[in-house]
Formats: sequence, C-alpha cells, structure tokens
Amino acid sequence: MSVNPQVDIPTRLEDLLSPKWLSAALGTRFPGIAVTAATPGPMVNRMSANLRFRIECADGLPEGLPPHLHAKGYFTEASRMTRGTGVSEVRFYRDLAAGTGMRTLRNIYADLDPATHDNVLITQDAIAEGAVFLDAHSEYTPDQAAESLAELAKLHAATWCDPAVGASSWLGKRLGIHLERRGLKEISGNFDGPVGAGVPEEARDARRLVEAYRALDVLAADESPWCVIHGDAHIGNLYLDGGGRPCFADWQLVKRGPWYLDVGYHIASALTIADRRKSERDLLHHYLDRLRAGGVDAPGGQDAWRGFRLGIVHGFFLWSITLKVDPGITSVLQARLGTAVADHDSFAALGV
Repeated sequence: MSVNPQVDIPTRLEDLLSPKWLSAALGTRFPGIAVTAATPGPMVNRMSANLRFRIECADGLPEGLPPHLHAKGYFTEASRMTRGTGVSEVRFYRDLAAGTGMRTLRNIYADLDPATHDNVLITQDAIAEGAVFLDAHSEYTPDQAAESLAELAKLHAATWCDPAVGASSWLGKRLGIHLERRGLKEISGNFDGPVGAGVPEEARDARRLVEAYRALDVLAADESPWCVIHGDAHIGNLYLDGGGRPCFADWQLVKRGPWYLDVGYHIASALTIADRRKSERDLLHHYLDRLRAGGVDAPGGQDAWRGFRLGIVHGFFLWSITLKVDPGITSVLQARLGTAVADHDSFAALGV
C-alpha cells in the first residue's frame, strides 16, 4: 500500500495517453515495459472520464497485459471538483479487490495522491473482451441474480469483521453523507413528476423516506457483524463477461456496512417486480448459503428477513435523489425499489 503515488497522477487526458507516463505507470507491474503508442477510443464523460484505448509496446506486449485498456480519471476542471469520489474505488482495486475472489474488472494500475486526491484507475477493457454492460432496461433473470448474489457473498465473507479492514479509515463513510448532498427537495421533485410515477402511494412520501434513511444511517453505523459492501449494487453496476457471467463494476460507494445494504438493494433493483416477488425469499436463502460456504456464521430467520427489508431502503433513497441519469432508467429503478418498500413495509421496519 503506497503512501505516495508511485508515479505522478495525470490530471490531463493527454498526459495519461503519453507513452512516457504509461511506461512509468505500467512499469510498476510490468518492469521494463516501453509503451510506444496509445490510441484513444470511445470516451464517456460523466462525473469522471471513462476512456477506452489501445497500447503498443516495443518488443510486443508483456505476458498478462492486454492491448485494450480502460482508464477512469478526472481530467477536466469540472470533473476535478469531484475527484475525491474516485478515491475509494481506486483504493478498492489497489488494496482489496484481488483478495476478495469476486469477479470485477481486472486491475492493471490504480493509484492516488493522498494530498490532492488526484486518482486514476486503469483496468482491462472488458468490452473488447466481449463484455456487455447492463442497465435497468436489460433482461436479468432470477438465476442470474443468484450468480451476482454469490459474488457479493464472496466479497462479504472475505472481509467479514476483518480487523485489518476495520482499521482502514477510507472505508468508514457513513450513509448520512448522501443526506448532506441531496434530500427532501430532490426526492419531492422526482415523486411529483413523471420520473416517480411508478412509485406506489405507500412509498411516495419524501419526508418519510428521508426520516427512514436517517434512521438507517444510525443503525448501519453501529451494526455488527459488518463487512465491506459494494454500496451501490444496482443492475447498472453489473456487466456480463465474455462467458456471460455477472460481474460487478463501479466501486465509488464501497464502504464498511451490514451485508443487507447490498443484498436487499440488489434483489429489488436487478429484477422486475414480478420476478422479485416470486423469487426474493429463495434468493435471500441462496445468498446466506453462499455466505456460510465462505466460512461465515450467517444470520438467519427473522434477523435475515429484517435485514432484507432494510436494505431495500438504501437503494430506494439513492435512486430517489438521483437527478442526472437517463430518466427512463431512474423511473424503472424508483418503481422497482419503491414497490419493494411498499410490499415489505420497510419504513415501519425502521420505526418511521
């Protein structure tokens, strides 16, 4: 674990694509590499820049390094204002991912400058290897959800109450940070407009949702047992690899927390309402079985079911404050999660 970045973190896209910088960065894992060219491909600019690119090397590529790579960083003045959001993701890939055994993007280079919060992540270009990234409009079956829950169980079991993980201050963010940024105004705007049209009346109460999430923040902060959680385990942070297997990406909200924040959120967001209603109990039991297979004394009975009900609120709040995502996707996820909250009276489970 580096205290200082191994090489200077690029703050401009042209710096990242320079053969000199790439040779230095990739040389930390592939000593002696000499990158001779980097050809940019498609780029998606959101809060961060996501660039696919191809490299060429003198004497060919070293074993284990694919030619097609993907970089995630903060290369514009506007995005640099939010560069701190990438720190946890970079730390996850650099310090934790390999030890979890779960399927995620293969880390090629990940580092940050703790003084400035500048950070960059280079992974395999999964699309070039046949991957398909999903969203709320993608067909996703209960059998696939069982696979993705098994991946979450690997993450949770590998970090379950681990003292070393507990000492990592970068994983200590509380849920309440989301309440500091958005809340009643944004939720009311969604619920009163077309985006929130599919949220049932029982869950369409912005003030009650804020109160429920505040209660969940307090509860989750002291909940034990805890583990590392993805933190934003909706279907849009999944991709199917070249073999069709579900894998998780986008780790910006990774943190310590109770298992159910991932599991309730994932089941209620990844499946249609009808499929979720038919399969949720079986999927919860499947997840708990995989957790036990990982050596964990998993919760059971009413404790597990209560956790599932609470986890749905986490996802419902995050999507109810969402403003800058395709409204069609936001609408689907608000409807799925809001219906699950109504089905399970999840607000009442939090005393609200």
